[in-house]
Amino acid sequence: MELTHYLTAFVTLFVIVDPIALAPLFVALTQGMDSVQRRGVALRAALIAIGLLTLFGLLGEAILSGIGISMSAFRISGGILLFLTALDMLFERRTQRREGHHADPHHDPSVFPLATPLIAGPGAFTTMILLVNEPGTGIGHVVAIHGVMVLVIACAFILFNAAGLIERALGRTGILVITRLLGMLLAALSVQFVLDGILGTGLAGG
Repeated sequence: MELTHYLTAFVTLFVIVDPIALAPLFVALTQGMDSVQRRGVALRAALIAIGLLTLFGLLGEAILSGIGISMSAFRISGGILLFLTALDMLFERRTQRREGHHADPHHDPSVFPLATPLIAGPGAFTTMILLVNEPGTGIGHVVAIHGVMVLVIACAFILFNAAGLIERALGRTGILVITRLLGMLLAALSVQFVLDGILGTGLAGG
């Protein structure tokens, strides 16, 4: 696979995880914590998310095969799911849902809601299955996609640790603008997933 292919995979996962939009939420969920506590929460959330996405990336296709779902069907349904996520981002429903979570000083948010469903959610699980199980690829591709996933979550970890600065720099309006731009990109990528799934069924000519 060419480097540009993995760059596209990085962009896809980055859009799905959306670390930029998660940064201000991380601040809200960790209010009252000092920098050391916040760093610990960020690290635990990142490691748990990596574990979940690795598990789903490696076993997702086996799970689908076990219940009789083809990869082409999953690509189409996954593309539709990602498109709905893009609509949420474009029309602010995703932001409103995320901001509905409130900080609790007596609760560690690293597992829920940070690791899942905000970082490793349905969209990220879907994307990992689609990217790992692309036709004509081998073990090197699988390793590379998981490397891309780790890089995306590393970006989230870095942004979590700089969340306060980012929030002050961008403001709510800046965060919303970036979220909408990412939503437009995700909509286009989701349509590509659907088209790839249709081609995989043999219903359309290659």
